[in-house]
Amino acid sequence: MKVALFATCLVDMFQSNVGKATVEVLERLGCEVDFPRSQVCCGQPSYNSGYVKESKDAMKKMIKAFEHAQYVVSPSGSCAAMFKEYPHVLKDEKEWAEKAKNLADKTFELTQFIVDVLKVEDVGARLDGTATYHTSCHMTRLLGVKEPPKVLLHNVEGLEVLPLPESQNCCGFGGTFSVKMGQISEQMVDEKVESIESTNAHYLIGSDAGCLMNIGGRIQRLGKPVKVMHVAEVLNSR
Repeated sequence: MKVALFATCLVDMFQSNVGKATVEVLERLGCEVDFPRSQVCCGQPSYNSGYVKESKDAMKKMIKAFEHAQYVVSPSGSCAAMFKEYPHVLKDEKEWAEKAKNLADKTFELTQFIVDVLKVEDVGARLDGTATYHTSCHMTRLLGVKEPPKVLLHNVEGLEVLPLPESQNCCGFGGTFSVKMGQISEQMVDEKVESIESTNAHYLIGSDAGCLMNIGGRIQRLGKPVKVMHVAEVLNSR
């Protein structure tokens, strides 16, 4: 099965280890992974800031980059969800509307792809300790992916996953929200860190690089003894 990796900006610039883990997990599961070098930003930051017209160029470049892919897989529920917005944004442009729908239909978040497409629930990973899982807003509410990461983490040998209190609460990142509304964002992430700390978990695991960067940065600044890991890194642990 051929898979095109949609790495995302944050993984490309700040968390390349997540991209590497994603590729290694997929290859171990029998996938042939391609990385289209023409991929750019998906347009989400500008789109969410209200610059819809200005975002279309980036969207069209991404459609071209992944046009010939059989499947597109991303280690980010937020960015995968953005691809699902393309058909709506480009619906009045006949040249692009169908291409946008094709891209949306073949795009999956990593754990969603493993569980729902590859039909795998145990990737043979091992990680000793306790963990709690952060359910990111875009992945659960926009993309609608809730169970796949939980299923996969449940089958990681040696790992006990503890429930996270107030798990539905946003971490305060929200892309440009954390920049424009910094003080509110700080209060939100502090509440998230308190919830994480209350579990006494060794690890905080999540599926979106933005959330993990935000929460992880706050955990580090507060000196909390919790290791932050992307779900791809956990699934690649042996």
